[in-house]
Amino acid sequence: MRKIEQKKKQKQDSILEAAQALFQSSGFIGTSMDKIAVKAGVTKQTVYRYFDSKEALFKATLEAQRLQANSDFLEALNLENTAEALEAFAIGFLARHLSKTHIANIRLLVSEGLRVPEITRTFYAMGPSRTKNRLNRFFKERFRIDDVEFEVDVFLAVLLSLRMPVLTGLNEPPPPAEIRRHAAKAVKTLLKLLER
Repeated sequence: MRKIEQKKKQKQDSILEAAQALFQSSGFIGTSMDKIAVKAGVTKQTVYRYFDSKEALFKATLEAQRLQANSDFLEALNLENTAEALEAFAIGFLARHLSKTHIANIRLLVSEGLRVPEITRTFYAMGPSRTKNRLNRFFKERFRIDDVEFEVDVFLAVLLSLRMPVLTGLNEPPPPAEIRRHAAKAVKTLLKLLER
């Protein structure tokens, strides 16, 4: 029984890897279940046995990426010292959002999101919404602000100001030292903004 389960897991992983590679190279629209099956080395029926639609497969690739990525940046918000918690969050958040995989996903959403809005909705439900909800809770608890939407948006916008040059291919992702420096400045700016 264990061998059968292991074989199923290997097939599922092969399908996910093939789908992710094709979504990022050919786009969501240009990727078919047939192409995924060929790249994964399985039949189309096998792909459908594990995933009932291309949208379900896209969602599964995002979930697999999330699990493989370092999501400790949300855990950092549990640190007792507010400034340290925000800075640790910011460093992890930036590392994740400047990764090749994440940049490829954003490029896909920009190029095809208008024609296939369900991929954008899926992406936001799996990542950005979760992050914003956790930050909202953190800001309410630590800064005693009821309506934190604006402050959270400002903080995330300052952090993500590093991403556009990378997204457009103007720059390579910045080195860790620059990410740390940017995170520290963003937190300092935020804390100044929230001073009463």
